[in-house]
Amino acid sequence: MDIEILSWGIILVSVAISLLSRWYINHTYKKYSNVFNENGVNGAEAARRILDSNNLEGDAVNSVAGTLSDHYNPANKSVNLSEKIYTEKSVASVAIAAHECGHAIQDKTGYFFLRMRHAMVPVTNIASYAGYFAIVIGAAASIFDIVMFGIACEFLIFLFQVVTLPVEFNASSRGLNQIKQLGLLNESEYKGGRKVLIAAALTYVAAATTALLQVIRLLLIFTRRRD
Repeated sequence: MDIEILSWGIILVSVAISLLSRWYINHTYKKYSNVFNENGVNGAEAARRILDSNNLEGDAVNSVAGTLSDHYNPANKSVNLSEKIYTEKSVASVAIAAHECGHAIQDKTGYFFLRMRHAMVPVTNIASYAGYFAIVIGAAASIFDIVMFGIACEFLIFLFQVVTLPVEFNASSRGLNQIKQLGLLNESEYKGGRKVLIAAALTYVAAATTALLQVIRLLLIFTRRRD
């Protein structure tokens, strides 16, 4: 098969994976954000209860702008929930809040993969820029070693995505356990919350897959050019 055709095929597959994963999380989130839990607990309340039950009373629960912009900030030990997640009393809100609290619990217990991901962040941020410029400059100057350095940077980004997978899956597992232990959702609501977190996790699987496909595509292009 011609390398150019294969390269374009990889690009199309990568785009398709990204779009499908994004559609699935948005579809699942929208569905369960319209299902209100019978306990009348919003995301902020759920997060506070989970943190307090794990002796994390000092961790703040904040509202931040955006949609699905929820995240845990290890620098100031805060769970940051998007406005709807923070205020709405939906199944999705409780599930997502519990997931972010899962990261807080990971931080408290020194979860290995979370520490590894935090350590990789500065290098990965540099690699995301250096890789692109190295490939462009190396290709323009026909210097294969510089191109390979750029591809190595792209591979580092892939490794970061791989390390992220256990972090996200484990946070969801911890969050779901907290939901059960604290009775934040009933049985049918719990199943819906689990679906939300599975959909969210698939976006990270998609990111790792597309990062790997990018590395393969670059190797195919530039190893052929060298030959």
